[in-house]
Amino acid sequence: MELVDLNRYEITALLGTGADYDVRAAVDRETQQQVVLKRPVPQAISRGMHGPIEARTQRTIEFYQEIGSRITQLSPIVGYTEPANHDDFYGDSNNNEYRVLVVSRAHGIPLAGDVRARILRVPVGAGQNLFALFPLPYLESDQPFGIQSQILDMQEQLSQAGYVLLDLGPQNIFYQPATNAITVIDSGDLLDLNQPTESRSRRPRDIHDCFMELIKYYVTPQTPPESVDGYRDFYGMRPVITLEEEMDEIAVRFAQAGGPVESAALNVINKIHDRAYADFADFRQDLTGFLEEVRIRNRDLPTLPTAKTAWREAAELLKADHWRRYIFDPDTELAAFDNFS
Repeated sequence: MELVDLNRYEITALLGTGADYDVRAAVDRETQQQVVLKRPVPQAISRGMHGPIEARTQRTIEFYQEIGSRITQLSPIVGYTEPANHDDFYGDSNNNEYRVLVVSRAHGIPLAGDVRARILRVPVGAGQNLFALFPLPYLESDQPFGIQSQILDMQEQLSQAGYVLLDLGPQNIFYQPATNAITVIDSGDLLDLNQPTESRSRRPRDIHDCFMELIKYYVTPQTPPESVDGYRDFYGMRPVITLEEEMDEIAVRFAQAGGPVESAALNVINKIHDRAYADFADFRQDLTGFLEEVRIRNRDLPTLPTAKTAWREAAELLKADHWRRYIFDPDTELAAFDNFS
């Protein structure tokens, strides 16, 4: 990670605009590396209201210098600029100084696609459903829920350095089916465990907010869909309310699951609700036990052959042109599932 001159990059596409950042794809003219350029949203820059975003950018740089560059699941920061007026590079006239982050572009697809693409009937939830919620090809694997495990691996490493990373919804995680590997593309909502901050509930956030996100986005009481339509929409993607309210709502959903899955899920949910976990090891043990009950239930379903057929048909959705805007070759990435039956 180094100071860079923006003129070495050529913008190729606008990837999106979030609450804080304008995000564009670019190519390094010297190395041909594909990167992402992140700057404060232009509206904030032009009004001189981008100070909090700049502070967040500075915290991100310091975090990567301290530990972030060593976390394999995080998309690497290639470099950053000095605070400067970048109007000429971007072709606008915001008349203010700001930093630009240069981040290595993630390979694979986002687990949740751009919500605006739903208008075009793009199956924006395909990645989340296929590989996080219902990863049927891995039913007999030693690690049947690899995405959840990798998120926990990353969070445990961060917690050892005194941090937890939040806002890990499916839109912020890219996935490569060929390697069963994740890349986290947004490290902005960084919680310093030594200096807890207050959430909207006015209660300081802690490791339980991380556990809540894992349960909210990456587990479900539902059995695997028996139709391809069950893979199209994303899951759990409304804004987070308070931790306690989230857990109450999720508990109601799991109360219909029945059997060992329900018991194991409610054990985890109730402990998160009461902020009763001492550390990541305790949570991992309970989550692993719950996911094992899910694996056993899914493996023994009488409808499993139909569900596998639906999974294979849903995987074909990823061959649509929409997904080629990412660094993703569906023929190569999905080849490992050609013999899945």
